[in-house]
Amino acid sequence: YLTSETRLTMTEYWLISAPGEKTCQQTWETLNNVTSKQHNLSVNFKFQIPDLKVGTLDQLVGLSDDLGKLDVYAEGITRKIASYLGDVIEDHNDRLAELLLANGVEMAQYLTKFQWESAKYPVKQSLRNLAEIISKKINQIESELKVKSQAYNTLKSSIESIERKQTGSLVSRDLADLVKKEDFVLNSEYLTTLVVVVPKSGVSDWNSHYENLTDMVVPRSSKLITEDADYCLYTVTLFDKVKSEFSLKARERRFIVRDFTYDEEKLAEGKNERDKL
Repeated sequence: YLTSETRLTMTEYWLISAPGEKTCQQTWETLNNVTSKQHNLSVNFKFQIPDLKVGTLDQLVGLSDDLGKLDVYAEGITRKIASYLGDVIEDHNDRLAELLLANGVEMAQYLTKFQWESAKYPVKQSLRNLAEIISKKINQIESELKVKSQAYNTLKSSIESIERKQTGSLVSRDLADLVKKEDFVLNSEYLTTLVVVVPKSGVSDWNSHYENLTDMVVPRSSKLITEDADYCLYTVTLFDKVKSEFSLKARERRFIVRDFTYDEEKLAEGKNERDKL
């Protein structure tokens, strides 16, 4: 029998095995009368279990330890699923109860209207065979949970990485959404455009010296693209042959040359990948 006891806003369910009388119905009526009608302690439901092949007492004793371990194992996996679902929905934990379903129905309904699934767990099988079937099913669920949790964690890490790149400082954030095609000299045999991060305290130094960091820097080619609280993002155009030397000289003055190449096709692919995630 299943007993429902309400404490404040939480409903607690107990499975009760009552001493048998002449018939199951008499036992049910006695239990219901004492706990529900006379004292209003609980709301009771019949927990429908078919007549199983119990076997001998020795078989039951031999199975009892295994069933205890299986019960702990099943409860552990069930709690792990509930906990993981809570992590997945994060800020919507108030919806956890409605999302935790058993065979597509809410837990309360599943418990109070429980039906044995004879197709999955044939009643003609011995108790040991049924226990093995249940154990294999739980193993399968555990394996599926591991695969799905790993996939979720990988996806979550990818999204967090993208978010960091989109919201971090100009030193590390993704530049794809900050720059435009017209900011660059493209398809030139000799010229290249670099993207440089300059500390705000060094803007005056940049404007005064970028043309002279190396030879072959295009005069007045520096262009302010954007800025944040600590840094400014500039482009500068120079001959490709002095790119490495310019980067070295820039680093000496605390200017950071970002490793960035404007490629519309790759930028579009990256944006599509972010949208998919």
